[in-house]
Amino acid sequence: MRRGVPRAEQAHVIIDVFGTTERLTAAASVADRTALRRDARVIGLVGSAHCLSHFFQLTLAPLFPLLKAEFGVGYATLGALISVFYLASGASQFAAGFAVDRFGARPVLLGGMGLLAGGLLLASFIPGVYWLFPLVVLMGIGNGVFHPADFAVLNANVDPRRLGHAYSVHGIGGSLGYVAAPIVSFGIGSAFGWRMALLCIGSAGLVALAAFALQKGAFASRPHATVAPTSRAGSVTLFLQRPILLCFAYFCVLTLGSIGIQTFAGTALNAAYGIPLAVATSALAAYLLGSTTGILAGGFLAARTAHHDRVAASGLAAGAALMLFVAAVPVAALLAVPLFALTGFVLGATGPSRDMIVRNATPAGASGRVYGFVYSGYDLGATIAPVVIGSLLDHGLPRTVFAAIAGAMLLAIGTVLQVRRRDSAARRVSVAAD
Repeated sequence: MRRGVPRAEQAHVIIDVFGTTERLTAAASVADRTALRRDARVIGLVGSAHCLSHFFQLTLAPLFPLLKAEFGVGYATLGALISVFYLASGASQFAAGFAVDRFGARPVLLGGMGLLAGGLLLASFIPGVYWLFPLVVLMGIGNGVFHPADFAVLNANVDPRRLGHAYSVHGIGGSLGYVAAPIVSFGIGSAFGWRMALLCIGSAGLVALAAFALQKGAFASRPHATVAPTSRAGSVTLFLQRPILLCFAYFCVLTLGSIGIQTFAGTALNAAYGIPLAVATSALAAYLLGSTTGILAGGFLAARTAHHDRVAASGLAAGAALMLFVAAVPVAALLAVPLFALTGFVLGATGPSRDMIVRNATPAGASGRVYGFVYSGYDLGATIAPVVIGSLLDHGLPRTVFAAIAGAMLLAIGTVLQVRRRDSAARRVSVAAD
């Protein structure tokens, strides 16, 4: 106790200090809870938008047997529809990155949703399969906006401590869209015809668009006025940085494998080993569900490690080994489902770490452009894969499909490890210069 100060006054001072501390702690706790609720709302809505995007991406492929039967075309032609879709998506994604940085994410995201839903709705009325090509161009343009817009929103609004989990939820939303699409699309198509399937899904998409349009604050991302025509040369320099080019290559090569699984795994299992289409489709659903579970686990990994390259490389190596097993060993129907579930899990676990790798290579204020450029590698891979895989099937080489998928995963390991090496070298140079 201090000398010369009455005991009662000293006690009052002590109580006041502790009371102030308690008030500050309570205020901080309220602020943390408010921030957590806002982060959860943003993450949930962005994850839902990503789910819708992936649902639309995989709406057409389950209807290929019905389209083939009605129009008498080969799988290479039908695969070309997917290629055109992703070609348009890649071009759009690159441009959407600039638009997001310049104008903000919300108008870009809502426009993309409208093109996807409207394209599916119009597709239900086509008189021939070749009319689908201009429509999938429109849908691809709509699809291209999601990654640059989604990641710009997350990076601008979510506390960095929760970004690993945010990326996980974003990936889970996409996986759930992939899981639901073949069930809903093929289910409606087999019962009522492919036209009714597209009509129902396109109409539901427009309803979802209206619901998202009402969520004004959640899709905010700060426009950057510096993204003007005079800064385009700087953007080219940005894209030519080796870590970003390697991220682009990683997405491109990895997607050759993942789109191959998502588009033609069921058909390849049926052709290679006589597995019934219903069971083969279940194996694809198991792959997608496994991927969802893996992404959830990967979110915790990404939040607890700085070695994101090792997480990605390990998952890719395990996925490649499983696909080589499917290519080399006759797979029984009962074994197909757990094999593909495990493949989905190990690949899904790499997703959040993959997005952290891209984030670490992204300069401030360039999220839209970098994610738009890097994810256009995804679209390039998705453009090539369906035609290549469809041609292998048309030539009676279904086992080779799985070997080719494994090869793509092994190539992706080299790119992701090089990203880490180049990024670490760049940081060492920066520290030395300082």
